[in-house]
Formats: sequence, C-alpha cells, structure tokens
Amino acid sequence: MHRFKNVIMDTSQWPKLWIVLLFLIFGGLDVIDGLKCYCNRPTCPNDTCETDGYCVASTTLENGVQRYTYDCIDRKALIPIEHPFSCSTTKTRNESVVINCCKSHDMCNRELRLELQAKPKEPSPSATAWQVLPWIMGLMVLGVCAVISFWWAKRSRKLMKRGSRGMFTTEDSCCDTRIPIIGGTTTIRDMIELTTSGSGSGLPLLVQRSIARQIQLADIIGKGRFGEVWRGRWRGEDVAVKIFSSREECSWFREAEIYQTVMLRHENILGFIAADNKDNGTWTQLWLITDYHENGSLFDYLGARTIDQNTLVKMALSIATGLAHLHMDIVGTKGKPAIAHRDLKSKNILVKNNLTCVIGDLGLAVRHNVASDSVDVPSTNRVGTKRYMAPEVLDETMDTRQFDPYKRSDVYSFGLVVWEMARRCGSMPDEYQPPYYECVPPDPALEDMRRVVCIEKRRPNVPNRWHADPVLSSISKVMKECWYQNPAARLTALRIKKTLANISAGDHKL
Repeated sequence: MHRFKNVIMDTSQWPKLWIVLLFLIFGGLDVIDGLKCYCNRPTCPNDTCETDGYCVASTTLENGVQRYTYDCIDRKALIPIEHPFSCSTTKTRNESVVINCCKSHDMCNRELRLELQAKPKEPSPSATAWQVLPWIMGLMVLGVCAVISFWWAKRSRKLMKRGSRGMFTTEDSCCDTRIPIIGGTTTIRDMIELTTSGSGSGLPLLVQRSIARQIQLADIIGKGRFGEVWRGRWRGEDVAVKIFSSREECSWFREAEIYQTVMLRHENILGFIAADNKDNGTWTQLWLITDYHENGSLFDYLGARTIDQNTLVKMALSIATGLAHLHMDIVGTKGKPAIAHRDLKSKNILVKNNLTCVIGDLGLAVRHNVASDSVDVPSTNRVGTKRYMAPEVLDETMDTRQFDPYKRSDVYSFGLVVWEMARRCGSMPDEYQPPYYECVPPDPALEDMRRVVCIEKRRPNVPNRWHADPVLSSISKVMKECWYQNPAARLTALRIKKTLANISAGDHKL
C-alpha cells in the first residue's frame, strides 16, 4: 500500500497508469459484452460459452444416427470474416454434415435444429428396365398390328379384283369370277344367273354380304332347335332368313357349305342366296338366306289343306326329282359329289306356288368323296328325326363308312313322306297324322321307334280305299318299296322318279 501511494504520487509514472487503465476498461467491457452461446460440449460450464464471433450449431451423421452439436466460434477463426467457411454447408457435405451460425442474440444457436437432407436414391438398372419394358412391348405390338393391317388391306384389294372365291370355298366348290353390280332393278334370280354361270354354287362372298346387310326382317314364320326362321325383305322381294344361335355355328357353316356345292342348284332344291354372320352388339347371329315360299312347309300345307290326285303325283315327283339330283354325282373338273340328306321329312320340304316341292335343311347332309371312296360327315352332334329314321339307323347296323346306305336311308324317309301326302288325297281324305302316330307318342324316344320299326317291323297303315283308286294304288306300291326292312331291296331315287313320271303321264286318263 505504501508502494502504491508512492507510484501515484510519482507523476512520471502516470502515462503508464493511463495505458493500464484504458486496457482494463476496454478489455473488461469487451469480455463483459461477449456473445453467450449454448454449448453442449463437456468442457462448457453450465452449458454456456462466450465468444467474440458466432454461436454455431451443427448436425453430423454417425453410424446412421444424427448427432446435434452446439458451440462457440471465435472471431479469429472466421476465415474469411464476411462469409466464413466454418459456418457454411457445402453441397458435398450436406449428406453427412450440416452447419449454421448466428449472432443475433444470446443463445441464438439453441433455436437451431438442423436436419440432414436425404440424398434421393438413384433407380437401379433393373428398376429402369422394368419401367422401359412396357413401352418397348407396346411399340412392338403396334408394329405387328400395322404389318397385319397392311397385309390385310393388300389382300382385300386382290380379292376384290379377283372376286372368284366363295364364302365356303372347298375343293368341290368355286364361284364365277364375275361380280354383278347390285343396283337398279336387278333381282336375286338375275344376279344368280349372271354370277354362277350355271355352276349353281351360290353367289360370291361380296355379293352375299351386300344382300345380307340390306335385308329387313319382317315377321317370324317358324322355330326349331337350331333357331328361328324369318320372312325378310330385300328390295321388294321376299326372302327366308334362317337365324342360327351361336351354339349352332357348326350346323350353320355346314348347311351353307353344302348349299354352295358346285352344280347343286336345282328347281327342286331350296334356292340358296347368302350366308353371313351379323353382330348386333350383344351377340352374334348366324344368317342363312334362301328363297321364300309363302305356302310354307309340306307339313304345314297338309295340316291345313287337302290335295287331289294330280297334286299328289306332282308333289311326290318333284320331291323324288330333287332327291335324285342330290343322290347323283356329276363327273367332271367341276363336278358335283353325291349328297345324302339324312333328315328328309315333311317339315324340311317346302311347297312352291305351283304346288311342286323343294327340299331344304341340308345341315345334316353328307357328301361322297369319289377319289377316296369316303363319306364327308358333318362334325355337328345333331341327329336326324327319330320318327323318320330307317331301321338300320335305329338299330345301328348301318355301315357308316359307305355312302350307299345313307342314300337308302333317305329313300325310307321319302316313303313315309309320300304316305303323309296320300292320306290327305281323295274324295274322303283322312285327317293329317305323322307316320306311326298310332304306335308311338307324339315325341317318341329312340327306344319306342326301335321297338316298332325294328322288332315289330310295323309300317304305316295303308287304307283299303287306296286299293280301289288306280293312282293311290300305284303310289302305295311305290311307298312300300321304299320302306323295305332290307335296305338293298329298296328303290333308288332315280327309279322312284321314273316310276312317278310314268304315273304322272297317265293322269289325264283318270
């Protein structure tokens, strides 16, 4: 104390004292006014540190866990002082380290909660491939479709130029190369005569479709297991439209195929016009378009009317003529194969306006292949009508590998049809009844017909009044020779035709 008083009194030491005093004042103020920061390092007392620089907060990634650090950074460590590197987070570091500094107020860094930015994952090569693959497949499909469309358009142009293939062209069928122009007052008969050149194989596909698309259905005229029959109108002409259900596609295709057999067209075979499939948006209809006959089937005609002797012979002769044409093969490069009907009955025979008949419904028909001596049998599961089946069909003894047995079976059925007609003829005709009406139920089973026809060997009853009539007597003789138990003993269709022609020639003497 004594020494301190001596210094104060010694005026020569005052400059040094002023320097010490100034240092204490300004230095002490600087320490007292230092920035207080939050610090979580173990060396920081009371979680606080003071600095003349910045408060700093940082977040680092250690072993997959984020670690948060708070500290002070002195002014002398700031390089450069305007934008110090130690307070910046570079793009290459922000995946594992993020730093931020502040000096706005004490403990400002405590409010900083820095989070690391997750780096977006780069797609793996396999993931990229799966994303690109659908586009590649789509382009390939579009390319294939374009090639097919180009090929189809090119093929269609060739077909239109050639115009010679029918809808169901086979080895046995083809069409004339000329396609008539459907316009003006051309009738279906004119088009058939112009187009087929007598081949009788039906109209070309383009003409068939043109007709089918222009037909307006008028009213329904019949139903069957295959579908429905409608009366339609085409340019003022009536046509019959047989509409098959989609389940009967095989029957539709087969019948159209048979109708377009070369040289089949005949005045006593139902005239075929066109076949087409029509889609109404909900289901597909299969159309078979033929000539329309307002008298309907022979079954309907006999049920509503009686016939005289001339009409009986005329009808029977026309049916026999049509059957003989079916059974006959025409040899030649465009020859006609022999065809057997397999379902001949009064419901499948139509009556024309001149009271002659035509044979229709060829869906079960079979063709004879002369080259291989085989039988072309349809793939459909349909069978003939049980009431009209021949004995050998009922007892399954017919040799289905040969063609002649099919023709003899048709002759048996023809005899039953003639019996139906003969009952409705004469001055005192009987009411219409189907064959074997007195022996079997209205819808007989196969066993019923086998018992009556094969075991009991019964045949339809021939009334006594027929024997007193020369025409009915001659007709009854023909029908009896058609339904012999032994198929080989039955008449041929050609022989029946000639016999009935002889009977017809003597009608004017009756």
